[in-house]
Amino acid sequence: MCSVLEVPRSGYYEWLQQPESSHKAADDRVGPKIKTVFEKNRKIYGTRRIKRDLAEIGEIVSRPRISRLMKEQGLRCKSKRKFKATTNSKHNRPVAPNHLERQFQVSRPDTNYVGDITYIPTGEGWLYLVPER
Repeated sequence: MCSVLEVPRSGYYEWLQQPESSHKAADDRVGPKIKTVFEKNRKIYGTRRIKRDLAEIGEIVSRPRISRLMKEQGLRCKSKRKFKATTNSKHNRPVAPNHLERQFQVSRPDTNYVGDITYIPTGEGWLYLVPER
């Protein structure tokens, strides 16, 4: 590899002997603290909250550094999506008849079919995909 990169072997071995940089040492010190705060808070804290919690214990770290160290450790916060009701039963539009009337026992197979609606969000609103019989 040294010949491909045109680096003398002595330079490579000298580089191996160099002491760890202060930046790397700080990352190694802060990384476990970030993981501890993250896991202590049910894996929902992002960089802002982790920065605040670290500042409370006297560890001043920038958000980009926290973000980078979280990525390196494979930490991703869980985000809850807001619930959005997609059904509005209070309307004056026609409602399809219920042909089954909750009669789920049938006398012979292949007579009744049921399906489900798939909601597809689009730029113009919701589309409803219903399988056809």
